[in-house]
Order: sequence, then C-alpha cells, then structure tokens
Amino acid sequence: MKIFQKGFNYSQDGDGNRLVYHMQGCNLKCPWCANPEGMQCKGTIVSDPEWILESICPHGAISGTKVDRTICVECKNHECITEHDTKGMYLSYQNYTVDEIVEEVLNNEMMFYDGGGVTFTGGEVTMQFEELLESLKKLKEHRINTAIETNGTHIRTEELFPYVDQLIMDCKLCDPVKHQKYTGGANEEIMKNIRKAAKEHPYFHVRVPLIGGVNNATEDLEAFVRFFKEINGDNVTFEVLSYHEFGKKKWEECGWKYRMTKDAYVDQELVKQFRQMIKDAGLKYKKT
Repeated sequence: MKIFQKGFNYSQDGDGNRLVYHMQGCNLKCPWCANPEGMQCKGTIVSDPEWILESICPHGAISGTKVDRTICVECKNHECITEHDTKGMYLSYQNYTVDEIVEEVLNNEMMFYDGGGVTFTGGEVTMQFEELLESLKKLKEHRINTAIETNGTHIRTEELFPYVDQLIMDCKLCDPVKHQKYTGGANEEIMKNIRKAAKEHPYFHVRVPLIGGVNNATEDLEAFVRFFKEINGDNVTFEVLSYHEFGKKKWEECGWKYRMTKDAYVDQELVKQFRQMIKDAGLKYKKT
C-alpha cells in the first residue's frame, strides 16, 4: 500500500480518536485539494526549502532553496531521492504491506478511545482498491472500527460497505457539467454510490466542500438540498465544510502553481445559511 501520510486525529475523520492513513493516488484533480502530494498514483517528489541541499542534485536543478522542475521532468535517475535520504527532497509516499498496516493498527488499539478506530483516506482510497478491501477485511476480523473517506467514483464502492463502520463521502457538485469542469471527472457514478450508500449503509456521512465560484451559487445550494432530501434517512448525516488554503504550501512544494484565489473563500454567513437550509429540510446535520 502506498501511504503518503499517517497519524492520529480526533473526530474529524470519523468518530473518536482515529489512526488515519492517507493513501496515494486520486482520479480527480480538484484545484483546491489540501493534499496535492497524494494526487499522482506514481507519487510526487516533494521539496522542503528549509532542508533542501544543492548537493543532492547532480543536474543543477536546485539553486539555493529553489527547484527547477523543468530539469526534474527530464531526469531519469532521480538521484535526489534514490541516492540521498533527506528531508529536503523526498518521494511523497512509503510502501507498506497490508499485514504491516494491520500489525501497526493492532499495536495502537489502546488509543482508539471514544469510539475511535482506523480511517483510510486520500488522495482517493479506492485507487488502491484491492489493498484497501483486504485491509478492511482483516481489520474487521480483529473487530477494529473502520472508516473510509472517498470521492465515491469507484464502480465497486458498494463491495466495501460490509467492512466499513463509518462511510464518509464527498458530494462536490450535483450538476454533471460543473463537476466535470471543476474536478476533472464525471459525477454519474458518485451520485449512484451516494444513493446506494444512503439505502444500504448504516452509518453514512455526506460532506460538501463549499468553494467560492465553484458550488456556492444559489442554484447549487438548492440542488444539494433537493438531492439530500431524496436520499435522506435515519442512517444519513450531512456536513458543510468551508474552503481553506491549507494546501497552498504543499502545491508549491510539489512544484505546482496553486490556482485558487481569494474568491474561493465563502462568506461565513452563506455557510451558516446553507447549513440552516439543510436542517430546515429535515436533514440531520453533523459537525465533525
């Protein structure tokens, strides 16, 4: 399994204190992504200007704290990471076997208080579908509480349902044209999987990342509420998350330009209004 980040987090990635694994690779290309280093399935060479050394690149790509990524693109051997082990330049992920992950989880079981457990997130977890499924099955054999955060695009998503105690799925846009435009991917399978999960999964949480200029128009908010009323049930909860630019520095460290502007911030009054619209529609709102 390719894991680009791991650590404990309380309540934001499922109930209680959870050991969270971020899995490498994503099939969407959302420009507001807070974890851009996890987007490419093959991984990304990340630079940290506080630790970078010119000496680790024999091709002259590093000057001071700057990296000329045009040189990196042509590089075949990537000596900066294959011959050096530094904090200045490193591959975004590390490889683990499923058994190594399970063993690590069991060694930390005492930390899963307040209904906690393990959460797999991304990137997009289903990009490593077979490894994820095997991990979940083995963890359930040990009665570990499991959660996943997914964009809902995989055609086999429902196969995971029996092994996931808490299912968290994004709903970024209801409009298929806008979804394709802003995320780089279709939402047909997402909408199908949300409907399936709402019918079949006992603990289903739907999140809307609210992004200015993307999905905060009146027609978008109304479309969300209509769709949520359609899938509503005692097993379904909803949440609105506001745009932030916590990932901006990471984009730069990956050698990419962060294209979101201040227009992406959403007025907090509108956020409150949207949350109230959800509650007024008789839907269960859950803040994490």
